[in-house]
Amino acid sequence: MDIKQYIQGLGQLAKASAGMMARASTAQKNKALIAIAENIHKHRAVLTKANEQDIALAKEKNLEPALLDRLVLTEARINAMSEGLNQVATLTDPIGTITDLAMRPSGIQVGNMRVPLGVVGIIYESRPNVTADAAGLCLKSGNAAILRGGSESLNSNQAIAKCIHMGLAAADLPEEAVQVISTSDRAAVGELLTMSEYVDVIVPRGGKSLIERVSAEARMPVIKHLDGICHVYIDKDADIEKAVRIAFNAKTQRYGTCNTMECLLLARSVAPEVLDKLAPKYQEAGVEIRGCAESEKLLDGIKLATEEDYGTEWLAPVLSLKIVADADEAMQHIAKYGSQHTDAIVTENLTIARRFLREVDSSSVMVNASTRFADGFEYGLGAEIGISTDKFHARGPVGLEGLTSKKYIVLGDGHIRT
Repeated sequence: MDIKQYIQGLGQLAKASAGMMARASTAQKNKALIAIAENIHKHRAVLTKANEQDIALAKEKNLEPALLDRLVLTEARINAMSEGLNQVATLTDPIGTITDLAMRPSGIQVGNMRVPLGVVGIIYESRPNVTADAAGLCLKSGNAAILRGGSESLNSNQAIAKCIHMGLAAADLPEEAVQVISTSDRAAVGELLTMSEYVDVIVPRGGKSLIERVSAEARMPVIKHLDGICHVYIDKDADIEKAVRIAFNAKTQRYGTCNTMECLLLARSVAPEVLDKLAPKYQEAGVEIRGCAESEKLLDGIKLATEEDYGTEWLAPVLSLKIVADADEAMQHIAKYGSQHTDAIVTENLTIARRFLREVDSSSVMVNASTRFADGFEYGLGAEIGISTDKFHARGPVGLEGLTSKKYIVLGDGHIRT
């Protein structure tokens, strides 16, 4: 296969399809989404078989446990793909929405209209469910998409792609509107990143090395986050039962996700009581704790955390722990070691909660809730294309609106400038 010729061909087809997608009606797009969801449900046995092939190959290559967990298509995850697509179909179509229309002294009316970005390139690792999520969001927002999943999920992604193409065809939309790259050759990524004439934006989803490469090589804008170093701070005014439940869930509900808590911060006055209840639960779950010198005095057998540990996204049953004086020290720690992804406070003190919401500079900030909620599906976006810690265009889980832009529109009635 000539990689350059192959990827250039995908780009040309995507660009041509983008114009048709921008003109597609809401009813047509919803019909496609529902048809894709139905095909995924109907062909779940085929998807499972393809996924089993990927898992077998991944085990032969000794894929890391966190990546292997992301690769697996359980029945629940297949159902979630269908449910996510159906939910996206129920969402309000942002395309063509006019806002901020105002009359100017000249007599013209000026406003903003939501429009698609055009062609969205998405590069991701392991998670085959991203194929359906990304396709659905790009479709509903009137974009064309070029998807490049990890080599470890090639069979799963191609099986999902067939369901997507059947759904597009059922709605009389071009199958080329969603293209899933069919080669595992890494050169395909490099070629995709150069095609600024065809691709309007790139979204990388995966490990830090992938995102750093995409950020360095892409010739088009990138929507990204590098790390998910998420914190939970348990305040002196926390409800201890809530705190224990939240901190345990935030770490152990899933280890290999970017919204998993990686560092637990405890107010000094409640640290002994919290650790007395929480540490045995972590021990039973097999979580290794790396704590500060002060926490070493409260817990036997834990490792002393290093400076590097506090800045590490573990993606594993490992937890950094630090005891702090108060919310101010907790927020200072988050500012120093966090990745502006998701941080939470557990407190019954409304004043402290409001300060935390206002002062912590992350894309999601939470009060009395697990960081695991930082997800497009949980936020009611239907699904997400990724999570952005950037401050321009899109921030946090990127759903439909994050895949659109705005243009100015002017309404006149023969007006001329004098």
